[in-house]
Amino acid sequence: MVNKVKKHSFDFIIIVLLLLIAATAVFPLLYVLSASLTPYSEVLKNGGFILLPKKFTLAAYNEILGQSKVIHAFGVTVFVTIVGTFINLILSLLMAFPLSRKNIPGRTFILFLVVLTLLVNGGIIPTYIVVHATGLTNTIWSMIVPNAIAAFNLLIMKSFFETLPEELFEAARMDGANEFYILYKIVLPLSIPVMMTIGLFYAAGHWNEFMQPLLYITDSSLFPLQVVIRDIIMQTQDQLNNPDVSIPTVTIQMASVIVASLPIILVYPFVQKYFMKGMLLGSIKG
Repeated sequence: MVNKVKKHSFDFIIIVLLLLIAATAVFPLLYVLSASLTPYSEVLKNGGFILLPKKFTLAAYNEILGQSKVIHAFGVTVFVTIVGTFINLILSLLMAFPLSRKNIPGRTFILFLVVLTLLVNGGIIPTYIVVHATGLTNTIWSMIVPNAIAAFNLLIMKSFFETLPEELFEAARMDGANEFYILYKIVLPLSIPVMMTIGLFYAAGHWNEFMQPLLYITDSSLFPLQVVIRDIIMQTQDQLNNPDVSIPTVTIQMASVIVASLPIILVYPFVQKYFMKGMLLGSIKG
């Protein structure tokens, strides 16, 4: 009886702690969303703090989405996210699977070089020189090619492939299957969870891309959404005390955060089950 009470008490404490952690994550987003939907007069009346709006307005969203540069930047970001993630997954798959086979010549040295990139970074200037020398500057590919393979994601995928039983591959080879057939017909169907997990990592990185376009792109028509949203927020900073501003700058800033964050947040629930399963499978050996 005592052990049962202790177990329930422990479960209760864990649930309370998890709820508090969840609240710290949800609270800022709820505040930003509420402020973006609330008329500016109500925001001022409440001292700038709005948790649950009593009045709603879409004026800030109409102002942001009514700008053609935002729509164009959204299209650029969607292209970079979809195409970039596809390239990331293909290249990571083609590199991780061979590295997971222990009989590959030079495997240890290649893995050493991969891990080395996690510890040592060439720096901004050398990277810019390489990107410029390859003709990628001022092109949309400068946001895709330089980070085509992330070492951390590659190692996760390699660890997952190492958990697949070798007997599957040996049986396929005895039936005359070559390595590409094994990869396509056996490995890939079994790798959906880890592929979705790594794909989410890559997609989130591409969607939030900010530094690379600032470094490699000067053509404003190629700016992704995050850069354009940053420009809108910076443009409103000088108007905070201007009474003639038709759309209050605070609500524009909050709406900008929602526009930049909401799409990737909406995608996550659809891949959550793969995300959890992929992370677990990648951590099991046997």
